[in-house]
Amino acid sequence: MLRPGVGSLAYSRAVTVHQLSRQDARRIAVRAQLLDSERPSELFDVVRHLTGLQLDQTAAVAPSADLVAWSRLGSSYSPDELKDAIDELSLVELHGVARPPEDIALYRAEMAEWPGREPLRDWQVYLQDWVDANNACRLDVLERLRGDGPLPMRELPDTCVVPWRSSGWTNNRNLIKLMGFMVQRGEVAAAGRDGRDRLWDLAERIYPDEVVPYDEARRIRDERRLRALGIARARAQEVAADRNDVGESGEPAVVEGVKGAWRVDPYWQDGALFSGRAALLSPLDRLVYDRKRIAEVFEFDYNLEMYKPVAKRRWGYFALPILYCDRLVGKLDAKSERSEGVFRVNAIYEDVAFDKTMTAAIQHEIEDLAGWLELDLVLPD
Repeated sequence: MLRPGVGSLAYSRAVTVHQLSRQDARRIAVRAQLLDSERPSELFDVVRHLTGLQLDQTAAVAPSADLVAWSRLGSSYSPDELKDAIDELSLVELHGVARPPEDIALYRAEMAEWPGREPLRDWQVYLQDWVDANNACRLDVLERLRGDGPLPMRELPDTCVVPWRSSGWTNNRNLIKLMGFMVQRGEVAAAGRDGRDRLWDLAERIYPDEVVPYDEARRIRDERRLRALGIARARAQEVAADRNDVGESGEPAVVEGVKGAWRVDPYWQDGALFSGRAALLSPLDRLVYDRKRIAEVFEFDYNLEMYKPVAKRRWGYFALPILYCDRLVGKLDAKSERSEGVFRVNAIYEDVAFDKTMTAAIQHEIEDLAGWLELDLVLPD
């Protein structure tokens, strides 16, 4: 089970500016992400605490959500747990993230105000106008789902009359864009998967009825995000799946040697003795997903290189950041080659020199990952 108090957001609101060293900040972040030596034991506890698992399907090693769960739970975790939870709707997918169903109430008021609160920006007006122009297609989708849902997107009608224009891959992918906006409006929802196909249904059949008022919901989401991150900027760069910033939740902090102001959840300032471990992380893990934070606090240089040409990659297609205690110490360039039944390690990059204890702990994690994947480990010559 998780540590006592992890589910509670009750703490003093007294204004205290915490003076933190980089090590203090790192240890807060590691503990908050459930990556210290005290492992949780249940998938649902992990998801509730982290607020969700990003469901990226890239599987160079394993799907990111499974890697995130394995990094916390260890090899007792089975990917079937997550698959069954999504199929049975005991976890609900929203914006590509598996979330506890009760958390959907924190997004319903925002959905009702789509595309945003007045005054709208020009881009929001454009989105609203585009959806209105394709309202007949929207109604066709709702009618089809009402009669036959849940269905994969390929079985839904694309009767859009105004195409979506983009310089990216979504150009003229009208139904994909419309469905995304219908999710944001709270009209349709992911209803599990059929193999790799996401199924869609009416949101009213998937989401609980509860709606938390807009401002209260944003406050609670900020507080829960900070509880999961431990320490974060009040404002941070936008990310695809979820935000990295936390508004005015928690208490102010400064980190020695790092410019700017931070917010820290005082729950993690309990003085508990830190005990770390080795862990291999998904590139989409929330500990490392905010690249600016890991550069500032962990002094760790990392980027996901899967979209770079091979010749420009420094660490590999899907290199896994390596955590040891409270430091990010290197990258693991490895790949699951299931057709050959092997987990192939191409290289281990050491940002700091590994001593014997570190080497043994990291080697154990690599062996454990190969065993969990049910693949034979192949190390570089």
